[in-house]
Amino acid sequence: MSAVLSHDFARARGGRFLLRIEDIDPGRAREEHIAGIEGDLRWLGLDWDGPVVRQSQRLALYAEALERLKLRGLVYPCFCTRADIARSASAPHGPDGPLYPGTCRDLRAPDLDRPHAWRLDVAKAIALTGPLSWRDERVGTVAARPELLGDVVLARKDAPVSYHLAVTVDDAAQGVTDVIRGEDLFLSTHVHRLLQDLLQLPTPAYHHHRLLIGPDGERLAKRHGALALADLRADGVDPQAIVAAFRAGTAPLGFRLSKD
Repeated sequence: MSAVLSHDFARARGGRFLLRIEDIDPGRAREEHIAGIEGDLRWLGLDWDGPVVRQSQRLALYAEALERLKLRGLVYPCFCTRADIARSASAPHGPDGPLYPGTCRDLRAPDLDRPHAWRLDVAKAIALTGPLSWRDERVGTVAARPELLGDVVLARKDAPVSYHLAVTVDDAAQGVTDVIRGEDLFLSTHVHRLLQDLLQLPTPAYHHHRLLIGPDGERLAKRHGALALADLRADGVDPQAIVAAFRAGTAPLGFRLSKD
């Protein structure tokens, strides 16, 4: 859905529709999956501008951004596991569950030879930037509240960068003016707006659209066993029927959209 809406938005305004592969997760990024993404887009009749960008080839850019934050004392190494955080009695709760309680925030002599992530010290960062805002097409001006997600991870133990830092750096490097994505990433934009200010990067306009919901009431996602486009292709579904539904603001194939 995001691809169709992004493609049409760019084409209607004489802009560029960019394809970026987020392949920084070594356990999930496989060549057959990447080929499948490109094949799905072509099946839907969507074309993109310029070469396909892979995040795995841009690690130096992310490392440089992280280093800038380290030099300002805005990130700290974290040795906690997800299980540690879930068991912590002091972990505050955010919109998506337990937030990081700051266990490693003030370690005096962290052993960086041990596996660790790097977390953003959100409170310290907010004190430097002051109030920030961003604009969403559907809801208007939004006051940035990155504290809602706590001290997010910017570089993971198992990967040199996290989604938050990578997309913020990439959007600026690629000259992205408009970001069109699902409303499940709305809260992430609070963090991205903070990172943009800290790294002195431009802020795009955001367009968070509703999500496709399956018969079980869950949003469509592979972890929920949802049908992939490849399954629909194999079943002989007409791709233009899918595209036409998205363009009309409706859900195809008997699915529905999340509430506005």
